[in-house]
Amino acid sequence: VQKLLQDYKGLQDIIAILGMDELSEADKLTVERARKVQRFMSQPFAVAEAFTGMEGRLVSLKESVKSFQRILAGEFDHLPENAFYMVGDIADAVKKAEKLAAEMAAGDN
Repeated sequence: VQKLLQDYKGLQDIIAILGMDELSEADKLTVERARKVQRFMSQPFAVAEAFTGMEGRLVSLKESVKSFQRILAGEFDHLPENAFYMVGDIADAVKKAEKLAAEMAAGDN
């Protein structure tokens, strides 16, 4: 995870100057996964519940590590970045992605 985030940080200047379109496919994948990891790190904590209005979640270290491994392996490349923001575990991210897709489909009708 640290290497991925460091690689992403190194690409940010290139993105700022040239844009995402100028990156190689491998670098684009690095950026997409790094952004998902960053959002996934925003897990809702019980102490922040009063400020966020979201129920706090406690996710075990083992579950968190397993989830990060799955993100790095590309298992969730098909999910949007927003699905990873303020969720407890990876199953919550999948549910949120399904909810976002349903909302978009309902908006199209």
